Amino acid sequence: MTATSTPKPPTALLPRLPDELVASATFLLKRLGFTAKEQTMKAYEQTGLHPYHHGILTVLGERSRETQGAIADALGYDRGQLVGLLDELEERGLVERRRDPNDRRRHLVRLTADGRQMLRRLRALSAQIEDEFLSPLSDEERADLHALLYRLAEKHDPRCGPIAAAGSQV
Repeated sequence: MTATSTPKPPTALLPRLPDELVASATFLLKRLGFTAKEQTMKAYEQTGLHPYHHGILTVLGERSRETQGAIADALGYDRGQLVGLLDELEERGLVERRRDPNDRRRHLVRLTADGRQMLRRLRALSAQIEDEFLSPLSDEERADLHALLYRLAEKHDPRCGPIAAAGSQV
């Protein structure tokens, strides 16, 4: 068992869920989502950070400098919650905030060198968590699962889809 695995009681000791629930794809997605979140949270505890921090660092890793509002919008985070998360990242020296010279009401956020290093570490951790979670599936099944989940995500969360053409509505 690895550090990110959560010990589970033997299946013989657990009562079986009703067939009606197990037959529901959305029920299984919810259950698996809870399990994935639990395993992820436990693994991230070792870094002193949270998956929400990882999301922020990832946005900054792709886009270099962003306003606080743009980060919140990109990730679907509450703007008030984002400020607290950025405070935590700034205290650890992983991000730096500066006033936007074009609009003094806004702050621009960027990764520091330590932030880039932590992002690499969190990417590796995330890949390990995903690999362990999907271990019962072959590489082809993993690709198929991702393709199906991506199609659903494009439909239900436009932020997961391709970038809209300039002037088009999302």
